[in-house]
Formats: sequence, C-alpha cells, structure tokens
Amino acid sequence: MLISTRGRYALRFLVDLAENQGGDNDNFVTIQEIAERQEVSRKYAERLVALLSSKDFIMTRHGKHGGCRLAFPPEDYRVSDILLAVNEDLTPVECLTCSPNKCKRAGTCRTLPMWQKLDGIINNFFDGVTLADLMKK
Repeated sequence: MLISTRGRYALRFLVDLAENQGGDNDNFVTIQEIAERQEVSRKYAERLVALLSSKDFIMTRHGKHGGCRLAFPPEDYRVSDILLAVNEDLTPVECLTCSPNKCKRAGTCRTLPMWQKLDGIINNFFDGVTLADLMKK
C-alpha cells in the first residue's frame, strides 16, 4: 500500500477547508486560497474540488462569494472514506483486492492470514481517524 499524491493532497485539502471555512454555513473558501496555502497549482486544486464534489464530500458555489465548503461536520469524515473516494487502494497485497479471493493458492497459502490481519489493521486504523482528529495540533 502506497498512498498517492492525490490521496495525500485530498486529505490536506479537506483539513485546510475544515480549518478555514469557519462556523458559518454560508462561508465558502476560494480554491485559490487553499491552493496557495497548500502550495499546489490552482489547476490541481480545481481537479481535487471536482473529484471531492462528485463524491459529495464538499459543496461548491460559483460567483463573487463562491468557493467550496465541507458538506458535513469534520467529525463525520473518516480518512478511510476519503482515501477510498479518491481511488486509493488500501490493501497491502494484490490477492486481497477481490472478494472472494480469486488467488489459486488462497486455500493453501501460509502467508494469507498474515496479509488479511494486516489489511484489517490498516482499515481499522483509517476508519478510526477523522478530519476532526487531523485538525488537532
């Protein structure tokens, strides 16, 4: 498992948005502001916005007071959901990507139980971390 740049930036983007949108439901943060704080190009930030918006993680608004904001409170966003939404594969080995396991050696593989246990640990870890947790300094 290797978290891609897209996965890391999606998390950074959402944390930044959570920290800077304020408590007002009408307070949208511009993409440019987030791009500058996160030191990414506006074009890359726009792609993240499109992806996160299509997965209903953020709301967007056009116009003078436009930008984006979280669709839900930060404590409702699990890191696992965010990473999976941006197409991250959290499985440690290829044979665990299909259910049921289609590996011809699955029935006799001595290492499969270890990989399954690691997969459970990874998923439980990311399920237990929220945007609100990441906001804590």
